[in-house]
Amino acid sequence: MRVLYLLNVSNSSQLSADSGYTFADMLAPALTDAGAEVTVASPVPVGDTRVHFAPTTSPSTKYRARFDPGMDALVTLIRNRRPEVVVANQIEAAPAIRAALLEAGVDALIAGYCHYLPFSFTDTGVLELDPAMNDRGLGRSVLLAFAAGLAACDRILVHSSTAASWTTAASARTGVDLGDKLHIVPAPRDVRLVRDPADITPPEGRATGIYNHRLYKHYGTARFTRLARRLVADAPVRLTVMDLFGTRSPERIRLDPSPERHLEELATTDGVTIASDRGDRIRYRNLLAGAHFGIAPFRPGCPWSMSVIDCQAMGLPVIGPRTGWLAEHIDDELLFDTDEQAVRIAARLATDAEFYLVHAKRAYASTADLTPAVVAARYLEAIK
Repeated sequence: MRVLYLLNVSNSSQLSADSGYTFADMLAPALTDAGAEVTVASPVPVGDTRVHFAPTTSPSTKYRARFDPGMDALVTLIRNRRPEVVVANQIEAAPAIRAALLEAGVDALIAGYCHYLPFSFTDTGVLELDPAMNDRGLGRSVLLAFAAGLAACDRILVHSSTAASWTTAASARTGVDLGDKLHIVPAPRDVRLVRDPADITPPEGRATGIYNHRLYKHYGTARFTRLARRLVADAPVRLTVMDLFGTRSPERIRLDPSPERHLEELATTDGVTIASDRGDRIRYRNLLAGAHFGIAPFRPGCPWSMSVIDCQAMGLPVIGPRTGWLAEHIDDELLFDTDEQAVRIAARLATDAEFYLVHAKRAYASTADLTPAVVAARYLEAIK
């Protein structure tokens, strides 16, 4: 099977913060091991040289990635590679890919992977647009472009049951019949970030929590900041907050300055340490190994989180709000609805060694089926 994997890299200078790139870097070699001939079309190649590389230009903004697919380049790429399957990791690009296949005279299946959903649903079934995609009211257009992409795909892959439910509901509301196209294929865990729980020592009365998510406003960073103050004040806890972006370009800051504002606020909070892996996965692993538990993001439309999986594969229990995929995936004893509940859970992890070790083992076990080989087999089964 010849697979053309179209990968949008949002920030080539900060690859460690790009979950889509990390996904491809784990998955493409595993697909190759399973017998597929994979070409990754991306601004940067994946690490395995067995995976073919077709260089592309990174879109300058998140909206260009959705509304400017670059038809001329697509047609040329498809004519050169003659794929049997085209993987669209930017769902909105699927109609352009379908048109490019027609123009190139290539009959290939289009598999869309929903790495990101530009919407979410409340507990009462209300569809909410993701504010990250709603600058100047563009959210409705992004939603419709996403629905058009779903209609153009032959296969649609999502991370989780929550993502499947939301995608199905949004499709129905926009008049798109998914039929039997939808498949749940979770992302692979990073093989460099796996630790046997037997090697873990529980905290001795004081624990370090780690928050390793993007500090955008729409990730619920203001709520996390409020909780961070409560945790360091009312529980035997210190926190490490990851600076995933470093110095961003002036263009990105103008589009959304919230990460810089939140980082400055967190940096001045007693009991909170700001850390960076500087794009080094070994340094990242060491930072995780130096923590005792993780904290999930407060983003309402969270269909999956690479950072949560990173923590769990390292045997770190993750506490999180009872919402979206988090409520589906995280152990119920570690979910909270209020800051007071979160403080109690964190305090128990810090002081109750038996409770901690039970949840360290459960965290690790929750990622056991996410090895690249297992995920690649599910991926190929879904797109055949």
